[in-house]
Amino acid sequence: MTHSHYLSRLKSLVLLCSQLLLTVSPAMVHAAESSTLPSSVAADSSGMDKSVAPGDDFNRYANGGWLASSVIPDDKVYIGLFDILAEDASSRVRSLIEHAGSAPTGSAERKVGDYYNAYLDMDAINKAGLTPLQPQLNAIHNIHNKNELASYLGSRLRADVDPLNTSSFYTENLFGLWVGQQFHDHTQYTGYLLQGGLGLPDREFYLSPSPSMEKIRTAYKTYIVNLLKLAQVSHPEQAARHVFDLEMRIAKGHSNREESENMQKADNKWSKADFDRKAPGLNWHAYFVAAGLDAQPSLVVWHPGAFASSAALVKAVPLSNWKDYLQFHALSQSVNVLPQPFFDETFKLGAILEGLKTPEPRWKYAERSTSNALGGEVGKMYVAENFSPEAKAKIQAMVSNLMAAFDVQVRNISWMAPSTKQEALAKIKSFYVGVGYPDTWRDYTGLAIDPADAFGNRERTQQFDYQYALSKLGKPVDVTEWCMNPQTVNAVNMPLQNAINFPAAILQKPFFDVNASDAANYGAIGAIIGHEISHSFDHTGSMVDARGELRDWWTKADLLHFEQSTKALVSQFSAYKPFPDLAVNGAQTLDENIADLTGVTASFNAFHAALAQRGVTPTKQLDQEFFLAFATAWRSKMREEAMRADMVSDGHALSEYRLLTVRNLDAWYNAFDVQPGQKLYLAPEDRVKIW
Repeated sequence: MTHSHYLSRLKSLVLLCSQLLLTVSPAMVHAAESSTLPSSVAADSSGMDKSVAPGDDFNRYANGGWLASSVIPDDKVYIGLFDILAEDASSRVRSLIEHAGSAPTGSAERKVGDYYNAYLDMDAINKAGLTPLQPQLNAIHNIHNKNELASYLGSRLRADVDPLNTSSFYTENLFGLWVGQQFHDHTQYTGYLLQGGLGLPDREFYLSPSPSMEKIRTAYKTYIVNLLKLAQVSHPEQAARHVFDLEMRIAKGHSNREESENMQKADNKWSKADFDRKAPGLNWHAYFVAAGLDAQPSLVVWHPGAFASSAALVKAVPLSNWKDYLQFHALSQSVNVLPQPFFDETFKLGAILEGLKTPEPRWKYAERSTSNALGGEVGKMYVAENFSPEAKAKIQAMVSNLMAAFDVQVRNISWMAPSTKQEALAKIKSFYVGVGYPDTWRDYTGLAIDPADAFGNRERTQQFDYQYALSKLGKPVDVTEWCMNPQTVNAVNMPLQNAINFPAAILQKPFFDVNASDAANYGAIGAIIGHEISHSFDHTGSMVDARGELRDWWTKADLLHFEQSTKALVSQFSAYKPFPDLAVNGAQTLDENIADLTGVTASFNAFHAALAQRGVTPTKQLDQEFFLAFATAWRSKMREEAMRADMVSDGHALSEYRLLTVRNLDAWYNAFDVQPGQKLYLAPEDRVKIW
């Protein structure tokens, strides 16, 4: 799957940031700024800096005026057009949710309003103190042996990871569950288990020797101590050492991000007996019974090394240390529905991680949490107010043109054998493309929401989602099921489903406007659509066939050519170095860079096809408008702390480099008269062409 480079959500440590897969940081600009949006991204000439040649610095040429005048607010780590649109969507959703609070008691809409109001009520949360968490803390206290530890760990397993979304490998529970299509049987759902157990977002935050990471580790250790002190845990400093030391050992056993994104390395189907043999140290029978997975004959272990390592730690580490670890994580996972001092400590850590100056208003955290917990119900309300049939029809027409452009690109590849082409063309024909909202809405009838119980609502929602995931095991795959809410400013490709979702909230101005020019629409939303389609042909997507099954469908010669081309793209991006001590990781960002390059190429071709359909002749001016729309869509500004964290833990390059993928398109050179000697010029033989 794809998500934007901007910020992996850093999970609970950064203030309930919602997960955004293609869009950006959860940090959003002020609502008032949305009024400054142009009707399309190509219409904002005031944001340009024409004193620089596009061939020397295309980002500054397209966005320099905006970069010079824009200031990141104190409660944000990032500003950009994606987040301006996300802020607009957030404000619209807030209004809908607030009105839902007066809906009839027992209605689905009222659940939305009750969840939001409970989350918003800090007086009630402060008054409750740690009482709502006490049953979980008591359960930890009453663990008397390693068998009971295994049962407790199993009881906390949640469906809170997505192995094909690189920002979502992390879970604070020791392991995480994902239910998806089987690698080798596209007809049935199966369970995938992934590594977890860390309080920081990635193993590199523990293992990197860089000064910036050492600063984060120091702040995190302080955070652990302070949370334990607030909970009046005895000997908090000693307990905190146990927590951090255990997390460090867990991190050392984790797969890195590159390995995690390789589905072939994840293809490890384990029987129940295999767990005892391959990952000894944990009572797996007790674990699976508590997790409700004891009836499953087998599961896929995405990170076998991490499972072996973590299971061994269960046996080797004293039970008292594990109980310290579990107490801390019980607190850390719940900070946003615990009294204000817990939230304040989390914010302090977020300030170190990302450079935040002040927290956002409480309503924003409440809105995001509500939208995540009851996404389908909120989505229904959002779509009814904000997405017209006309907009859906126009987007569907753009999707058809982009699919046709991909078809032509594949047919015209000179180096690809006919058998490989046939497989690639079959993938194009078999896509499910969801536009705006899902065909079927999720039913929340069984979810109990209490208007006076923010903590309980969170717990019940997690359990509801977990049971929903378990209910799919062994059942037929629904390729039309969405993994993203309509009110999310984002888009996603699901390779195993061979499906793409384009939520209604991203299909808005300035990225898409039914009245905008083809150049503006194809340069902005068209490139995003192309990006998502392209993920089925990136380094990861190319591992699965038209049915979404993990299979080698390449000839050896074609695969060698593909891999050589991707190596050139890795080298190109690895040469970008925003800091003296830190460069872009071209291998880590490869899939997203392939999708950006292939997506903008397909969108440009589809744009020209759309002009031909209307009998319009392409001109240099129209091509310039297309590329400026593409560059302006990636307009952004981010704090250094956030940039550094992002570069270590995210699968996307920074936006200023993502827009430079145009260096590989001959059409960009023609549109802006880019010549040899200019800084961004690449000789024709050095321009990477993959698809």
